[in-house]
Amino acid sequence: MKRIAVDAMGGDHAPQAIVEGVNQAITAFSDIEVQLYGDEAKIRQYLTATERVSIIHTDEKINSDDEPAKAIRRKKNASMVLAAKAVKEGQADAVLSAGNTGALLAAGLFVVGRIKGIDRPGLLSTLPTTDGKGFDMLDLGANAESTAKHLHQYAVLGSFYAENVRSIAKPRVGLLNNGTEETKGDPLRKEVFALLSDEPAINFIGNIEARELMNGVADVVVTDGFTGNAVLKSIEGTALGIMGQLKTAIEGGGLRAKIGYLFMKNSLRTLKKSLDYSDAGGAVLFGLNAPVVKAHGSSDAKTILATIRQIRTMLESDVVAKSVAKFSPVEESDE
Repeated sequence: MKRIAVDAMGGDHAPQAIVEGVNQAITAFSDIEVQLYGDEAKIRQYLTATERVSIIHTDEKINSDDEPAKAIRRKKNASMVLAAKAVKEGQADAVLSAGNTGALLAAGLFVVGRIKGIDRPGLLSTLPTTDGKGFDMLDLGANAESTAKHLHQYAVLGSFYAENVRSIAKPRVGLLNNGTEETKGDPLRKEVFALLSDEPAINFIGNIEARELMNGVADVVVTDGFTGNAVLKSIEGTALGIMGQLKTAIEGGGLRAKIGYLFMKNSLRTLKKSLDYSDAGGAVLFGLNAPVVKAHGSSDAKTILATIRQIRTMLESDVVAKSVAKFSPVEESDE
């Protein structure tokens, strides 16, 4: 049985969206147990699942404007902290929260702990491509600055995630840069290029440009957290902008536009689905001793269900334990 500790109080629509997603997950997967951490009275308003679900009551929670490290230290009974402690103490196998991103990163590092040999865990998420297959990208903001060694580690971890969790054979790993030529980029990017070119554990395809990301140019994209977070938000904003403009054009275009929409409805739904990465689950803080997954703050029940599915796959594939075995030889070769 796969045991998932869930921060029921994190996110814009907590606890309703979180609990409703858990209800769906319990129905969909017979091999999971869910521990809900938070205000029991509020959780029970929405909980319909009666089996394989437990509630661990606490009145304390971490707010979106709390300073991450301080919140983890001072709010020791917060729902997010208790969920992380459950993993550390062996009572759960993974953590899920839609709450404060920085606080979850801190809980992952200071409570769950990082895998020996990994300097800085990276935040990984699966983003959309026009062919619907998606690509994994890290770091998406766990670390604003990175060294060449950190990006080298992200490439290996990202490749391993794509292979084991997304079942991609020999995933193509690309380094995000301002040009495809080997000579492009700042000193950091050039150093990383050299390291990845000599790394036998990955299928490195070289530098890639941001404009090609959604064309499926790579299965794994590696960059520093500052750049990765900016790219992530650009993709989010572009998707929302396109759909918003289409809606405005249809609503304000008169009878012809509305008739045209009837003929194009299925195509537009396909377009919307291709831009929506909620089905891929949450962002994984990869490089820790257990899966720690951050769902989007605005997650609905559908997204929580997808994130639990993602965690279930991570646990089923035993990707964390395998990454230790896979990563250690790489670390030794660098010494």
